[in-house]
Amino acid sequence: MDVSIIVVTHNTREMTIECLRSILEQTTRVRYELIVFDSGSTDGSSEAIRERFPAVKLITSERDVGFGRANNIAAKGAQGRRLLLINPDTVVLDRAIDRLNEFADSTPECRIWGGRTVFADGSLNPASCWKFATLWSVFCWAVGLNLFKRSVLFNPEGYPGWKRDSVRSVDIVSGCFFLIDRPLWQDLGGFDPVFFMYAEEADLCVRARKLGARPKITPAATIIHHGGASYPQKSELRIHLLAGRVTLMDRHWSPLSRVIGRRLYLLMPLTRWLGYAAAAPLLRRRNCRASAREWYRVWENRWRWVNGWTDAAVNAVSGEGSKTAGQLS
Repeated sequence: MDVSIIVVTHNTREMTIECLRSILEQTTRVRYELIVFDSGSTDGSSEAIRERFPAVKLITSERDVGFGRANNIAAKGAQGRRLLLINPDTVVLDRAIDRLNEFADSTPECRIWGGRTVFADGSLNPASCWKFATLWSVFCWAVGLNLFKRSVLFNPEGYPGWKRDSVRSVDIVSGCFFLIDRPLWQDLGGFDPVFFMYAEEADLCVRARKLGARPKITPAATIIHHGGASYPQKSELRIHLLAGRVTLMDRHWSPLSRVIGRRLYLLMPLTRWLGYAAAAPLLRRRNCRASAREWYRVWENRWRWVNGWTDAAVNAVSGEGSKTAGQLS
């Protein structure tokens, strides 16, 4: 078997159905199995998947165990020589999985591969890959300099100016469309389970490079990635994103860099909250007030992310996030 395709879903029933349908319709050359892990959904996702796609290997969990652990559980029974992790809020275009696997066959030394992601309107979604975080990049993020998206200096994590339209080696391949050799995955022990969600693929890429992997992107494999589909509130998305980034920092930075970095991360929501709050009465725009409220929630809940994915942070998301039914159905 060429590829084990793993989809982890949490309360994204309709998008997951669309994702699975596109995988089945667009994947014609690769010999594959399709594994879905439903991580504590309450929207009827498992029932819908079981009814519409009876051939899918469905694993259900009573609670949301997080993206990293869900993929680790699903991968244990995988049979493919490669694993493809793909988000449920994606749509496979123009045989993207076939093309990505063919690219991997032609560049086996990379051992990790990714494709190009676009939004539903066809415009570029640049989040298919990014560079490793540094103190400078976190400073730019904290004070808002990264809003200059086209600047190499002020947006150093984003590969500005590159439209993902050429083959290129990258630091990190996004977990939304992530192909990896299964032996490498096993050597790494999969995702570090301390990451509940966000930045687990960055951590894995850091560790994989130490074993000789050289992640690479190809524009030949393109998918739609909506992004943030399971988040009704942007503040929750930002809290989880920050928890992941802080955890990544704690795993790989020096002690002094971690001290400085944590203060910079604390600065980031504070500057945005105060900035939007000050701009709201001057510009008289509702979106400024809404943004100020969202960033205030991030600041107010800093205990949930300032120390990374602690047990308290995980429990705030999932109650007892480590429990899972893990039943294959």
